[in-house]
Amino acid sequence: MNIDSSRVRRVHTSDEFGGVDLDVIDTGTPGNPVIVLCHGWPESKHSWRHQIEPLVDAGYRVLVPDQRGYGSSSAPRDVAAYRSDRLSSDLIALLDDVDAEQATFVGHDWGALVVWDLARYHPDRVSGLINVSVPYTPWPMQPTEMFRATYGDRFFYMLYFQLPELAENELDADVARSLRTVIWSGSGETAAPPPPTDQLPPMAGTGLLDTWGSAAGVPDGLPAWLPADDFHEFVNQFMTSGFFGPISWYRNLDADWALTKDLPAPPMPTAFIGGDKDMVIAHRMEYVESMAVMLPDYRGHVIIPGAGHWTQQEKPAEFNAALIQQLNALL
Repeated sequence: MNIDSSRVRRVHTSDEFGGVDLDVIDTGTPGNPVIVLCHGWPESKHSWRHQIEPLVDAGYRVLVPDQRGYGSSSAPRDVAAYRSDRLSSDLIALLDDVDAEQATFVGHDWGALVVWDLARYHPDRVSGLINVSVPYTPWPMQPTEMFRATYGDRFFYMLYFQLPELAENELDADVARSLRTVIWSGSGETAAPPPPTDQLPPMAGTGLLDTWGSAAGVPDGLPAWLPADDFHEFVNQFMTSGFFGPISWYRNLDADWALTKDLPAPPMPTAFIGGDKDMVIAHRMEYVESMAVMLPDYRGHVIIPGAGHWTQQEKPAEFNAALIQQLNALL
């Protein structure tokens, strides 16, 4: 599904941090309730291509940004520019740009992490939120410290991403191969239980692509849910942006934890959508169930059979039905 380029405009997010320029899909009737769709890693606004028209038809004004570091949006070369308070400030600036006091936010993957934080930084601007794939799970300690305690000297991609230059150099070398490997590794077709920690390769000398490529098997071609034209759109966007900005989101995990660890849980109505083959939750569904206890106004979750990590792309019809259902639950 192609996105009409006439609906994409440039928004400058002037704020206390200096601001950036974001490419944003803006469609639907001005004055209607605003919904903001926030992509994850390594995606872009194009990952929401199946959701835009159904949301417009449901009566929403839909804003879908390429977040900072992605596509042709600004990509600062300072790691700290990708802290969650700055990413959240970008999203609030989109509301200011369309004179909206509040919006419903939907985040997938890293977009979900940003939206969970946004709802704690700016609860007065969030009427409700629906997150996808990544449940609300406050870190019990500094994230990288926890990862090191868990994985020791074994490879874990979030620790690998902390190392200067290695990950972006690896992924930028062949963008098409990088995206194809990552997409297959999270797709429902190749879903498998994670290997035991002691069977993971050593961190030293190990890269992401061989590790994830080996785990997923990387079949020939592309998953059936991802047409070649859509894949090439993602490739072109990452050829433009490179991977420094997207990976720098991970390099702020500890900084984000320090900023949010003392903030209360999001108080507004919240809901969740996931896939039963999503590597993030498939083997630890207790994290999904725990939101009913941790969130003060949790309205429930929908788990889509057969959907992997790329939930809204893999099962768009089922996802859209779940999204409308959850939006109605927030009312």
